[in-house]
Amino acid sequence: MATSSLRSFEYLESLPGTVFNKLYKQPSTALAIFRRMLPHLAKSFVMALLYISHPLPVTELESWVRSDSRRERDYALNLLERLHVLTIAAIPGQPRAYSLTNPFAASLRLALTGGGDHKSFGVPCSTSRKDVVTISKLDELARKQWEGVLGYMVGSAGIDLADADVKLSQGVKTLLQFGGLVDAKKGKGSITQDGFAFILQEVNAQVWTLLILYLENAEQLGMESVDVLSFLFMLGSLELGQAYSKTNLSRTQTLMLADLGDLGIIHSPSPKSTYFYPTRLGTTLTSDAGALRNVSVGFESALHSSGPHSADSGSGFIVVETNYRLYAYTSSLLQIAILQLFARLGTRYPNMVSFKVTRESVRRAVSMGITSEQIISFLSTHAHPQMRLKNDSVLPTTVVDQIRLWQIEGERMKATTGFLFRDFVSAAEYEAPCQYAEEIGVLVWKNEARRMFFVTRHEQIASFLKNRPKKGA
Repeated sequence: MATSSLRSFEYLESLPGTVFNKLYKQPSTALAIFRRMLPHLAKSFVMALLYISHPLPVTELESWVRSDSRRERDYALNLLERLHVLTIAAIPGQPRAYSLTNPFAASLRLALTGGGDHKSFGVPCSTSRKDVVTISKLDELARKQWEGVLGYMVGSAGIDLADADVKLSQGVKTLLQFGGLVDAKKGKGSITQDGFAFILQEVNAQVWTLLILYLENAEQLGMESVDVLSFLFMLGSLELGQAYSKTNLSRTQTLMLADLGDLGIIHSPSPKSTYFYPTRLGTTLTSDAGALRNVSVGFESALHSSGPHSADSGSGFIVVETNYRLYAYTSSLLQIAILQLFARLGTRYPNMVSFKVTRESVRRAVSMGITSEQIISFLSTHAHPQMRLKNDSVLPTTVVDQIRLWQIEGERMKATTGFLFRDFVSAAEYEAPCQYAEEIGVLVWKNEARRMFFVTRHEQIASFLKNRPKKGA
């Protein structure tokens, strides 16, 4: 699951079933969950059950999957249950059976076949020729606004990245502070450890991080959280370059337009206009397509227009030498500031900047939340094309190994968040769930003598313990 999908899924998983019932009344939401959140096997289960009028016995559905793919099958079924897409129908005197929840199934059928007057996919509207906003213009507007958000965060580290054309609202600044990405001290923001890690994420993950912070504060802003989430899923189904009417939006969704405009997710020509345009940041919320390219795929193309040749022109701009010197062929203040997070600035020319990776610069970055793997991945992804021609390894091995060693110097212990299972009555009672945890890939540690094991996720283990046959049954 992609990082952006994982971030949104973790938020959805925390919602109660009543919220899902409201969300799934919108066909656009059901389609977005189906497209974005589900692996291929889970999608196959949904499509198989979608037009069946009666529940399907558990044994029959599970027989569709090969025995050596038990792990994938259990993961898919567990995921569908956690998203309230699938439920087990318990009818007295009959075997357990699976069925799709009714709000989800009805909405997904409507989304796939069309019809109805739900208007959950937006209402397209026409504009005069002089008011039409082109896709390239929308990309530029979104890029500038999102660059303004990142520039504000990186600029808080001591570099002036102010852009007169970008007006960052106080609401966005407050949101960054609330999420712990920027710490306000004496009226001036200071980037935090989480903020550094945020900067190096891919753009879709960054957008979802801020949107989930926005969702968590929706009620304090007098908004309906279900309306907010439904609108975000709707944006992911809209067409880039098409104008959409504001007249069918709820009060909450109308209020959202100004806030989303500050983040570059939508563009509204003026507060009084009756229509808005979704930008690429909005239309890619529920897809695997890149939003303005992204930081981890290519920062040059991430922050410059997504034209037909942008990926080629921004494929790499960093040269790394075996003496730990970096040469970045760029004039972007934001790119220079990001390199300064883990390298020491040397000499700056009009179109090239030199840096040096040192023990102090890497240790400083690590203390701020950036890992050695993030640094290596960033340098590899943005390596100049000439570096890819010389060696099998894009970066010099000495540099890669030393960056890792500098991080290890300050690490003596690694913490893993998870759940401990213990107090099993017998060895047989302990072995079955422990073996199952190992099969599905969530087992981290076990102690057979003390009948204890530690896992990263507990939902599937709890379901396994609940559904296993009782003694004497």
